[in-house]
Amino acid sequence: MSLFENTLAQIKQASEIMKLNPTVEKILSNPHRILEVTFPVKMDNGQVEVFKGFRVQHNNARGPYKGGIRFHPQVDMGEVMALSTWMTIKCAVADIPLGGGKGGVIVDPKKLSVSELERLSRAYIRAISRIVGPDEDVPAPDVYTTPQIMAWMVDEYSKIQGRNVLGMLTGKPLSVGGSLGRADSTSQGGIYVLEEVCREKGIDPKKATVAVQGFGNAGSNVAHMLMDMGFKVIAVSDSKGGLYSADGLDTRATDKCKMEKGSVINCATGNAKAISNADLLALPCDVLFLCAMENQVTAENVDKVQAKMILELANGPVTPEADTVLAKKGIAVIPDILANSGGVTVSYFELVQNKANFYWTAEEVDTRLRKIMVDGWKNVSANASKYSCTYRQAAFITALKRLEDAILARGFEN
Repeated sequence: MSLFENTLAQIKQASEIMKLNPTVEKILSNPHRILEVTFPVKMDNGQVEVFKGFRVQHNNARGPYKGGIRFHPQVDMGEVMALSTWMTIKCAVADIPLGGGKGGVIVDPKKLSVSELERLSRAYIRAISRIVGPDEDVPAPDVYTTPQIMAWMVDEYSKIQGRNVLGMLTGKPLSVGGSLGRADSTSQGGIYVLEEVCREKGIDPKKATVAVQGFGNAGSNVAHMLMDMGFKVIAVSDSKGGLYSADGLDTRATDKCKMEKGSVINCATGNAKAISNADLLALPCDVLFLCAMENQVTAENVDKVQAKMILELANGPVTPEADTVLAKKGIAVIPDILANSGGVTVSYFELVQNKANFYWTAEEVDTRLRKIMVDGWKNVSANASKYSCTYRQAAFITALKRLEDAILARGFEN
């Protein structure tokens, strides 16, 4: 099953439970627009390479398309279509007035110099400039794209328009219209959801263990927050492998070691031992945080999962087949479309601040983020009880109902 097929299966499953209008289901099963571009980039050695990129605009019934741009050698159209669809759903779950979009370039950015990366970033935004903008489609960072890349892109777009258009994308540096709180918003949003889950289920963080797969920006931030809350973080992992200690890890010391040695797998000392990513997924723990990539828990390894609960900070880390097995095993999954929506929520805040040319304090951003994440969980939890379904199905139902209302009100069904 491809990632896009997974997404359609999730929509269909929720549609059947809630009895979604069939025309609305058809509309949401197809992106509005799919753009594929090729563009030349002059490399440092004087040679010219041609790169392929994508931008998919899924649905804008509730507001402008919104979604990140990823630079990765494995990017393909199907993946971008799936991610754009999830963005539509995610924005509707969070109840922010945006739709879904996604973009990507097939490239390994680690192999580019800084100047090559800048030229690539500017060339890509030129290639898609006719279909993006603050009222049309608002990109953001994603895998291997950074605030600096966003700054190059907003500068290039502004040159094309002949005026400053800071709100044409989000996730920018603070110096060029970025928002306070954006850098760790995905992690912080996930933590706010977890706090509500713990409160509802009577979980005491000081008596609970956590494993974190993915120790990049979001994963390391969330690991530090979990440790500060009192959770015992027994394992973390990156792309090369993991680190485990039954006594709990000092996540900040581990983060520092990773920076020095390249991977957490090189940080095994004392009671901490190196493990594989597969080992981490099979560890007994109270909460398993999935902060890496798509398709991590699958039909092949789901039987080995011993966590009592999974929280998805990555996009699509659990496949539909694995979801079914986890539900039968009684393992709750707090889905990505709710748990990681803190990122797009603060991106929305950034867009609002850009349009108003008035910027909020960190406290204002955090207060607004907490309210949206808490309200999101309460709505999803209520729908899970109402329909006797999983949290993922409940999150899709929450989103699909809001999208159905918007689509039918606008008359898209005709």
